[in-house]
Amino acid sequence: MAKYVPSKDLEELNPRVGNIIYKLLGYSDPSLVTVIMNCITSGHDKKRMTEKLSTLLDSDRGAKLADRVQDLITKSSLHKMSQNKRNMENGDSESKKKLRDEENSILNAAKPSNPLSANQIKDMMANAQKLIQERKKALNVLQGSNYKEADDKKKKIEQLQAQIQSKINSGVLKTFLPPKSFTSDKPAPLILDSEGRTIDVTGKEVQLTHVVPTLKANIRARKREVFSQQMHDKSSEETTESTFIDPRIPTKSSIRTKRALRFHEPGKFQQLAERMRMKFQLEKLQNEISQIARKTGISSAAKLAQLAPKGEDEVEEIPDMEWWDSVIIKNETYDNIEDENCMHLIKESSITNLVEHPIQMKPPTDPLKPVFMPIFLTRAERKKLRRQNRREAWKEEQEKIRLGLTPPPEPKLRISNLMRVLGTEAVQDPTKMEAHVRAQMAKRQKAHEDANASRKLTDDQKREKNIRKIKEDTTLGVNVSVYRVSDLSSASKKFKVETNAKQLFMTGGVIMFQDCNIIVVEGGPKQQKKFKRLMLNRIKWEEDKIKTKDGEEVPNKCILVWEGMSKQRNFGEVKFKACATEKLAREQLKKHGVEQYWDLAYSKTILDLPDDK
Repeated sequence: MAKYVPSKDLEELNPRVGNIIYKLLGYSDPSLVTVIMNCITSGHDKKRMTEKLSTLLDSDRGAKLADRVQDLITKSSLHKMSQNKRNMENGDSESKKKLRDEENSILNAAKPSNPLSANQIKDMMANAQKLIQERKKALNVLQGSNYKEADDKKKKIEQLQAQIQSKINSGVLKTFLPPKSFTSDKPAPLILDSEGRTIDVTGKEVQLTHVVPTLKANIRARKREVFSQQMHDKSSEETTESTFIDPRIPTKSSIRTKRALRFHEPGKFQQLAERMRMKFQLEKLQNEISQIARKTGISSAAKLAQLAPKGEDEVEEIPDMEWWDSVIIKNETYDNIEDENCMHLIKESSITNLVEHPIQMKPPTDPLKPVFMPIFLTRAERKKLRRQNRREAWKEEQEKIRLGLTPPPEPKLRISNLMRVLGTEAVQDPTKMEAHVRAQMAKRQKAHEDANASRKLTDDQKREKNIRKIKEDTTLGVNVSVYRVSDLSSASKKFKVETNAKQLFMTGGVIMFQDCNIIVVEGGPKQQKKFKRLMLNRIKWEEDKIKTKDGEEVPNKCILVWEGMSKQRNFGEVKFKACATEKLAREQLKKHGVEQYWDLAYSKTILDLPDDK
């Protein structure tokens, strides 16, 4: 049978069990410690513990581990028992030992070193008895210390009983006790005097005890009543005090009123249903009309009629007289001009035999300065010209050396011409001459690399050069291209369009509307060539599938709607604009003065729609 182990001992056994596992198995295993501690807590014996451990270990190791754990539990319990017994014995022996030592000291003190008189011996014996009585009283006090806690508990119980009795006497708990003056179970009769005060049978005034609410709900209700009473008193005081009130200013009450239920008016949902039915019938009728129009062959005209700009009431005023006619006609209108006798209305002085030709204006695309065709030389001609230029520079350098303006250059030494140039010097000390020649070769190499480094462009200069190559001069005219894409919802394709336009330093805009997405780009001819290749070849638009109204999947496509030239740029940096209606899309392009791009692209979109036959 296993022994019960208290919780304090379990805390001490946990690390010891871990040490036993580590010594026996050679490694620490928290799961084994947990299983063993559960067995100890549950009070399993050695056999049961061995069965539990055999699921994690083999049978031999499980039996050995169970034996050592049981030995550890036995030793720890015996040690605790012996320690408690030793503490108890030590406590009793110490108290007895103290008394014994004191008695011995008294007796030793009573032994005279010198012969004493009879009176002195009598006094000493009296003092010794007195001390012995005091020590016995102290010993009784020590023995009665175990009953001190019980006395304290008894005193606390007596104090609580006294408090309850005092509350009952004071009247706080009086209502909970049965009344002594009435022998029956019926409540006491309520007697009131002429002033409404409560009195007893003898006519004396009786003070009724007020019940204090203890439940939270009753306390909250009491507080709510007090608060509402205070607010009512405060509002009445404010109304009496404030004599100047503006009725135009609405006042809200501080107390929140409860919202009442709002019911729907009868027939509301019937009206909604009727509207939905009428809308469905109207759509069905429109579909039938469109099918009939397609069959009769007027579908394209009907589609293009939808493109008429709505809301534009700009009508040009017709003048009474054109400016070119006002020069030769006397009247300010065209009245009586169709008559046969209208020659008197013509100003003959303004008509001469001279012919006035209009001033010929220069086209805006022509350059201001004359452009000359550069001369392109052949490869042989370029080599000949370079040879002549080098010959002239060499002759000029020789003339300066001959006149003494510049020192003559050192002989150009190499390892191959060392013996031929130096001659006897090379024979006398060849090592020195070879070092001199190699130093001269290194000097020439360094001068060559320094010259190359001085001509090398910096990072900023390279960047400016690349930008200068990409950018083109558009002062004489801007090339414009308009593309139409069926679906532009793909984020990767939008990124490609925007990024390439920025890298090519092109301007323009993108209008996104259902199945008609327009991309307008402005730039030079080389920029347009690269962007056109991007839109029509590099981007695979047909990979994306779009659904038609009939539910069929059609591949996406990109079409070049128009390309040409304009005098100046109409857009800034390329930006995307999503439009909900075609009118809003047209207004976006109208802001830049190119609404004709929308009319052209959208009309082609309408015409490309399939006709139902």
